[in-house]
Amino acid sequence: MREQGIDQKDIAEADLRTRRGVFRAVAFRDPVDGHEHMALVRGDVRGRGDVLVRMHSECMTGDIFGATRCECGDQLGAALDAIVREGAGVLVYLRGHEGRGIGLVAKVRTHILQDDQGLDTVDSATAIGLPVDVRDYGPAARILRHLGVRSVRLMSNNPDKVSALESYGVAVAVRVPLLVPVSDDNVRYLTAKRDRLGHDLPQLDAAAVLGEAPVSEVR
Repeated sequence: MREQGIDQKDIAEADLRTRRGVFRAVAFRDPVDGHEHMALVRGDVRGRGDVLVRMHSECMTGDIFGATRCECGDQLGAALDAIVREGAGVLVYLRGHEGRGIGLVAKVRTHILQDDQGLDTVDSATAIGLPVDVRDYGPAARILRHLGVRSVRLMSNNPDKVSALESYGVAVAVRVPLLVPVSDDNVRYLTAKRDRLGHDLPQLDAAAVLGEAPVSEVR
């Protein structure tokens, strides 16, 4: 089956001035999931290979409100900083990924179970009859093709994201770790992601004292 592309009428682009400088904001409505997503582009990426890319799943609590239960907000900032240092790159902000795709209301319900019963991020989802991860990365692949990106260096600690993106025909040259500090608030969450979801999080071993900030491997 031919991969469905994004219709030009469903894309709008404009400069976005931020405290990190100017990005090109590419808003698009995905033809498959119907969500409106955003790609922030720095520099000239069309026709280039090995472009530094972050696929960032929407996390209202972490990205907007600065919740410390997860590392999402820290990763968002670290990814943008890395793209700025690189001089070129793309951050794809994926809507509909709240709580690894279960939605905002369900995610908050899992937080109740985590706080009251001590369940981790995996068991708290299955306890309410929901899957652990239902995210789809097709929208990221489609916008990267639209932007003319030939291959990517993917900023992620999740090896499954590599195969997920490659399944949509995007070549991943290398996975680049995106490590953020361990804290008292996020250590249980990060540990569950490492031990139960297979994420590569060496800072958990390196942080002998909680709150010690390992240096990110993204340069």
